[in-house]
Amino acid sequence: MIDDDSVVADGSEPAAPASPRTLYSERPVARARRAKAHGLTDRPGRWRDRKTRTLEEALDAVLGEIEVRAAQDARRRQDEQQAIVEREVRWRAAVEVAKEQAVREQLEQALREEAGRWQESAALSAYCTAWEHRIGELQGVVDEPTLSQTRRWLEWARAYVRSIDPLSELPKMPDVREPTPEELKPYLRGWSLTGRNGGTVGDARMSSAPTCCR
Repeated sequence: MIDDDSVVADGSEPAAPASPRTLYSERPVARARRAKAHGLTDRPGRWRDRKTRTLEEALDAVLGEIEVRAAQDARRRQDEQQAIVEREVRWRAAVEVAKEQAVREQLEQALREEAGRWQESAALSAYCTAWEHRIGELQGVVDEPTLSQTRRWLEWARAYVRSIDPLSELPKMPDVREPTPEELKPYLRGWSLTGRNGGTVGDARMSSAPTCCR
């Protein structure tokens, strides 16, 4: 016999109520995923471990690249600084060579001037000797006042010859002065009068006397 309450309006029997789906009715894989999502297990999931390793590897790669670039930048700055230092050293060496050559030119000029004075004094001395010889030849021919006057003139001439003769005393090493920038220009061979760091030729003092002056 069928209970009236169990009969629906159309006369058919009601369907059996569906049983609620529980966690244990799921497949094991789905059950594990649901449990992991709800924090029901403390076992690390393989997918999360793999993702963590990927992030760590990416971070290591980024940090490694930063270190490499930082090292390259430091090396480049070091090389640039070293190049500046080496160029400054070469510039100072070029200035030293230019100064030696400029000083050498001063000495050459002094020597030529000495030789010129010697040639002049030798010529004048020879002239004075010939002059004196001529006075002797005219002795008794020319009146004495005239001879006296020419002798005074000859005496002055010989004194002048002695004053300009560089060999009247032993020649000494001439004093040299610091070359001017204009005097250095012909010997710098393309180098500027100022260094890369703002130094000037006046700053590059000669550490010792030039080779030509030793």
